[in-house]
Amino acid sequence: MPVIQMNSNRILTLTSDFGFSDVYVGVMKGAIAQVNPSLTVIDITHEIPPQHLAAARFCLMDAYRYFPHGTVHVAVVDPGVGSNRRAIAIEFEHGFLVGPDNGIFSGILSQSPAIAAVELTHSQYWRTPQLSKTFHGRDIFAPVGAHLASGVPLRELGKAIDLATLLQLDLPQLIYTSTEIIGCIQYIDRFGNLVTNIPGSDVENQTWTVRLGERIVPGCQTYSNVSPREALALIGSHGWVEIAINCGNAQLQLQQHWGDRVEVVISER
Repeated sequence: MPVIQMNSNRILTLTSDFGFSDVYVGVMKGAIAQVNPSLTVIDITHEIPPQHLAAARFCLMDAYRYFPHGTVHVAVVDPGVGSNRRAIAIEFEHGFLVGPDNGIFSGILSQSPAIAAVELTHSQYWRTPQLSKTFHGRDIFAPVGAHLASGVPLRELGKAIDLATLLQLDLPQLIYTSTEIIGCIQYIDRFGNLVTNIPGSDVENQTWTVRLGERIVPGCQTYSNVSPREALALIGSHGWVEIAINCGNAQLQLQQHWGDRVEVVISER
Protein backbone atom coordinates (compact mmCIF):
# COMPACT_ATOMS: atom_id res chain seq x y z
CA MET A 1 0.00 0.00 0.00
CA PRO A 2 1.44 3.42 -0.95
CA VAL A 3 2.39 5.85 1.79
CA ILE A 4 -0.49 8.29 2.39
CA GLN A 5 0.24 11.99 2.27
CA MET A 6 -1.78 13.39 5.17
CA ASN A 7 -1.33 17.03 4.15
CA SER A 8 -4.72 17.30 2.49
CA ASN A 9 -8.04 18.20 4.10
CA ARG A 10 -10.16 17.58 1.01
CA ILE A 11 -13.72 16.35 1.26
CA LEU A 12 -14.76 13.15 -0.52
CA THR A 13 -18.37 12.71 -1.67
CA LEU A 14 -20.19 9.55 -2.68
CA THR A 15 -23.03 9.14 -5.18
CA SER A 16 -24.46 5.78 -6.20
CA ASP A 17 -27.54 3.71 -7.00
CA PHE A 18 -26.78 1.29 -4.14
CA GLY A 19 -29.48 2.38 -1.69
CA PHE A 20 -29.06 1.67 2.02
CA SER A 21 -30.69 -1.73 2.49
CA ASP A 22 -27.50 -3.58 1.48
CA VAL A 23 -23.90 -3.28 2.68
CA TYR A 24 -22.47 -1.67 -0.46
CA VAL A 25 -22.29 1.94 0.76
CA GLY A 26 -20.84 0.92 4.11
CA VAL A 27 -18.25 -1.28 2.43
CA MET A 28 -17.13 1.60 0.18
CA LYS A 29 -16.73 3.79 3.25
CA GLY A 30 -14.70 1.03 4.85
CA ALA A 31 -12.41 0.92 1.81
CA ILE A 32 -11.97 4.70 2.10
CA ALA A 33 -11.17 4.45 5.82
CA GLN A 34 -8.54 1.79 5.14
CA VAL A 35 -6.69 4.38 3.07
CA ASN A 36 -7.29 7.42 5.28
CA PRO A 37 -9.73 7.29 8.21
CA SER A 38 -9.39 11.07 8.73
CA LEU A 39 -11.16 12.06 5.51
CA THR A 40 -14.52 13.81 5.63
CA VAL A 41 -16.93 11.64 3.59
CA ILE A 42 -20.29 13.13 2.56
CA ASP A 43 -23.12 11.23 0.86
CA ILE A 44 -24.72 13.18 -1.97
CA THR A 45 -27.26 10.42 -2.63
CA HIS A 46 -27.41 6.65 -2.89
CA GLU A 47 -30.99 6.63 -4.16
CA ILE A 48 -30.29 7.04 -7.89
CA PRO A 49 -32.70 4.66 -9.69
CA PRO A 50 -30.76 1.50 -10.58
CA GLN A 51 -28.45 2.00 -13.59
CA HIS A 52 -30.03 5.42 -14.30
CA LEU A 53 -27.11 7.41 -15.66
CA ALA A 54 -29.22 10.44 -16.59
CA ALA A 55 -30.42 10.82 -12.99
CA ALA A 56 -26.87 10.48 -11.68
CA ARG A 57 -25.64 13.02 -14.21
CA PHE A 58 -28.21 15.56 -13.01
CA CYS A 59 -27.65 15.00 -9.29
CA LEU A 60 -23.89 15.45 -9.60
CA MET A 61 -24.34 18.53 -11.76
CA ASP A 62 -26.73 20.00 -9.20
CA ALA A 63 -24.55 19.22 -6.18
CA TYR A 64 -20.91 19.92 -7.03
CA ARG A 65 -21.06 23.73 -6.73
CA TYR A 66 -21.99 23.48 -3.04
CA PHE A 67 -18.70 21.86 -2.06
CA PRO A 68 -15.32 23.51 -1.49
CA HIS A 69 -12.75 23.66 -4.27
CA GLY A 70 -10.66 20.52 -4.28
CA THR A 71 -13.50 18.18 -3.28
CA VAL A 72 -13.20 14.65 -4.69
CA HIS A 73 -16.52 13.32 -6.04
CA VAL A 74 -16.73 9.52 -6.33
CA ALA A 75 -19.75 8.37 -8.34
CA VAL A 76 -20.71 4.74 -8.94
CA VAL A 77 -23.66 4.15 -11.25
CA ASP A 78 -21.99 1.58 -13.40
CA PRO A 79 -24.07 -0.69 -15.63
CA GLY A 80 -20.88 -1.55 -17.55
CA VAL A 81 -18.95 -2.77 -14.51
CA GLY A 82 -16.59 -5.63 -15.39
CA SER A 83 -16.58 -4.75 -19.10
CA ASN A 84 -13.91 -2.86 -21.02
CA ARG A 85 -15.34 0.55 -20.05
CA ARG A 86 -12.63 2.74 -18.55
CA ALA A 87 -12.23 3.58 -14.88
CA ILE A 88 -11.22 7.24 -14.76
CA ALA A 89 -10.31 10.22 -12.60
CA ILE A 90 -10.78 13.78 -13.85
CA GLU A 91 -9.52 17.11 -12.61
CA PHE A 92 -11.84 20.05 -13.25
CA GLU A 93 -11.92 23.62 -11.96
CA HIS A 94 -13.74 22.79 -8.72
CA GLY A 95 -12.04 19.52 -7.80
CA PHE A 96 -11.87 15.92 -8.95
CA LEU A 97 -14.22 13.24 -10.29
CA VAL A 98 -13.70 9.49 -9.91
CA GLY A 99 -15.85 6.79 -11.47
CA PRO A 100 -16.68 4.94 -14.68
CA ASP A 101 -16.26 6.56 -18.08
CA ASN A 102 -19.92 6.27 -19.08
CA GLY A 103 -21.11 9.88 -19.25
CA ILE A 104 -22.00 10.17 -15.57
CA PHE A 105 -19.82 13.30 -15.23
CA SER A 106 -20.92 15.00 -18.44
CA GLY A 107 -23.38 17.31 -16.67
CA ILE A 108 -20.66 18.74 -14.43
CA LEU A 109 -18.23 18.98 -17.33
CA SER A 110 -20.79 20.87 -19.44
CA GLN A 111 -20.55 23.63 -16.82
CA SER A 112 -16.94 23.30 -15.70
CA PRO A 113 -14.78 21.62 -18.36
CA ALA A 114 -12.14 19.00 -17.57
CA ILE A 115 -8.54 20.09 -17.10
CA ALA A 116 -6.92 16.63 -17.15
CA ALA A 117 -7.97 13.00 -16.94
CA VAL A 118 -6.36 9.61 -16.36
CA GLU A 119 -7.39 6.02 -16.76
CA LEU A 120 -6.98 4.28 -13.41
CA THR A 121 -4.37 1.75 -14.45
CA HIS A 122 -2.00 1.90 -11.45
CA SER A 123 -3.22 -0.93 -9.26
CA GLN A 124 -1.16 0.09 -6.22
CA TYR A 125 -3.91 2.63 -5.57
CA TRP A 126 -6.71 0.05 -5.80
CA ARG A 127 -7.92 -1.94 -2.82
CA THR A 128 -6.62 -5.09 -4.50
CA PRO A 129 -5.32 -6.04 -7.97
CA GLN A 130 -7.73 -9.02 -7.87
CA LEU A 131 -10.81 -7.03 -8.82
CA SER A 132 -14.39 -8.09 -8.36
CA LYS A 133 -16.22 -8.17 -11.70
CA THR A 134 -19.23 -6.52 -10.08
CA PHE A 135 -17.97 -4.03 -7.45
CA HIS A 136 -15.41 -1.56 -8.77
CA GLY A 137 -16.88 1.00 -6.36
CA ARG A 138 -15.22 -0.93 -3.54
CA ASP A 139 -12.09 -2.14 -5.32
CA ILE A 140 -11.13 0.88 -7.47
CA PHE A 141 -13.19 4.04 -7.12
CA ALA A 142 -13.47 4.39 -3.33
CA PRO A 143 -9.77 3.72 -2.59
CA VAL A 144 -8.57 5.82 -5.53
CA GLY A 145 -10.81 8.66 -4.39
CA ALA A 146 -9.36 8.36 -0.90
CA HIS A 147 -5.79 8.49 -2.22
CA LEU A 148 -6.63 11.51 -4.35
CA ALA A 149 -8.29 13.28 -1.41
CA SER A 150 -5.23 12.46 0.70
CA GLY A 151 -2.89 14.29 -1.64
CA VAL A 152 -1.79 11.76 -4.26
CA PRO A 153 -1.41 13.69 -7.56
CA LEU A 154 -3.82 12.81 -10.36
CA ARG A 155 -0.97 11.86 -12.69
CA GLU A 156 0.16 9.12 -10.28
CA LEU A 157 -3.13 7.25 -10.56
CA GLY A 158 -2.81 6.07 -14.16
CA LYS A 159 -2.13 6.95 -17.76
CA ALA A 160 -3.26 10.28 -19.20
CA ILE A 161 -6.21 10.15 -21.59
CA ASP A 162 -7.39 12.54 -24.28
CA LEU A 163 -10.19 14.68 -22.88
CA ALA A 164 -11.99 14.50 -26.21
CA THR A 165 -12.46 10.74 -25.69
CA LEU A 166 -14.46 11.07 -22.45
CA LEU A 167 -17.91 9.63 -23.02
CA GLN A 168 -20.81 12.09 -23.07
CA LEU A 169 -24.40 11.62 -21.95
CA ASP A 170 -25.91 14.55 -23.77
CA LEU A 171 -29.47 15.83 -23.72
CA PRO A 172 -31.27 17.06 -26.85
CA GLN A 173 -30.21 20.58 -27.83
CA LEU A 174 -32.55 23.34 -26.72
CA ILE A 175 -34.48 24.90 -29.58
CA TYR A 176 -35.27 28.62 -29.42
CA THR A 177 -37.87 30.38 -31.56
CA SER A 178 -39.31 33.89 -31.24
CA THR A 179 -41.96 32.68 -28.79
CA GLU A 180 -40.89 29.21 -27.60
CA ILE A 181 -38.12 27.26 -25.94
CA ILE A 182 -38.25 23.54 -26.62
CA GLY A 183 -36.45 21.20 -24.26
CA CYS A 184 -37.03 17.96 -22.36
CA ILE A 185 -37.37 16.46 -18.90
CA GLN A 186 -33.88 15.76 -17.57
CA TYR A 187 -34.72 14.60 -14.04
CA ILE A 188 -37.64 13.53 -11.85
CA ASP A 189 -37.22 13.93 -8.10
CA ARG A 190 -38.80 11.86 -5.30
CA PHE A 191 -41.76 14.26 -5.15
CA GLY A 192 -42.52 13.61 -8.81
CA ASN A 193 -41.41 17.10 -9.87
CA LEU A 194 -40.39 17.17 -13.55
CA VAL A 195 -37.11 19.06 -13.92
CA THR A 196 -36.50 20.28 -17.47
CA ASN A 197 -33.24 21.24 -19.17
CA ILE A 198 -34.58 24.78 -19.78
CA PRO A 199 -32.66 27.34 -17.70
CA GLY A 200 -34.78 29.41 -15.36
CA SER A 201 -32.89 32.49 -16.51
CA ASP A 202 -34.65 32.14 -19.88
CA VAL A 203 -38.06 32.84 -18.34
CA GLU A 204 -37.30 35.17 -15.43
CA ASN A 205 -39.33 38.37 -15.34
CA GLN A 206 -41.53 37.19 -18.22
CA THR A 207 -45.04 35.80 -18.62
CA TRP A 208 -44.81 32.18 -19.68
CA THR A 209 -46.55 28.84 -19.74
CA VAL A 210 -45.44 25.26 -20.32
CA ARG A 211 -47.01 23.00 -22.93
CA LEU A 212 -46.95 19.24 -22.37
CA GLY A 213 -48.69 17.75 -25.38
CA GLU A 214 -52.22 19.20 -25.20
CA ARG A 215 -51.91 20.38 -21.61
CA ILE A 216 -51.02 23.98 -20.74
CA VAL A 217 -49.37 24.60 -17.36
CA PRO A 218 -49.06 28.15 -15.97
CA GLY A 219 -45.69 29.61 -15.07
CA CYS A 220 -45.74 30.63 -11.40
CA GLN A 221 -43.49 31.92 -8.64
CA THR A 222 -44.34 29.42 -5.87
CA TYR A 223 -46.31 26.21 -5.34
CA SER A 224 -48.96 28.17 -3.44
CA ASN A 225 -49.86 30.16 -6.56
CA VAL A 226 -52.25 27.32 -7.48
CA SER A 227 -54.70 25.24 -5.49
CA PRO A 228 -53.75 21.82 -4.11
CA ARG A 229 -53.59 19.10 -6.80
CA GLU A 230 -53.25 21.68 -9.58
CA ALA A 231 -50.29 21.74 -11.98
CA LEU A 232 -47.83 24.59 -12.18
CA ALA A 233 -44.40 25.39 -13.59
CA LEU A 234 -41.75 27.39 -11.77
CA ILE A 235 -38.00 27.88 -11.45
CA GLY A 236 -36.72 25.27 -9.00
CA SER A 237 -33.97 25.72 -6.43
CA HIS A 238 -31.59 24.06 -8.91
CA GLY A 239 -32.16 26.88 -11.43
CA TRP A 240 -34.09 24.90 -14.07
CA VAL A 241 -37.73 25.19 -15.10
CA GLU A 242 -39.71 22.41 -13.45
CA ILE A 243 -43.30 21.22 -13.59
CA ALA A 244 -44.99 20.26 -10.34
CA ILE A 245 -48.34 19.50 -8.73
CA ASN A 246 -49.09 21.48 -5.59
CA CYS A 247 -49.25 18.78 -2.88
CA GLY A 248 -49.12 16.07 -5.54
CA ASN A 249 -46.95 14.06 -7.90
CA ALA A 250 -46.52 15.53 -11.39
CA GLN A 251 -44.94 12.41 -12.86
CA LEU A 252 -47.93 10.27 -11.92
CA GLN A 253 -50.65 12.83 -12.56
CA LEU A 254 -49.27 14.13 -15.87
CA GLN A 255 -47.84 10.77 -17.04
CA GLN A 256 -44.46 12.22 -18.07
CA HIS A 257 -41.07 10.51 -18.23
CA TRP A 258 -37.35 11.23 -18.60
CA GLY A 259 -36.61 12.70 -22.01
CA ASP A 260 -40.19 13.76 -22.80
CA ARG A 261 -40.56 16.97 -24.80
CA VAL A 262 -41.37 20.20 -22.97
CA GLU A 263 -42.28 23.51 -24.61
CA VAL A 264 -42.08 26.84 -22.82
CA VAL A 265 -44.24 29.50 -24.46
CA ILE A 266 -43.23 33.10 -23.78
CA SER A 267 -46.16 35.53 -23.81
CA GLU A 268 -44.17 38.70 -23.15
CA ARG A 269 -40.51 39.44 -23.72
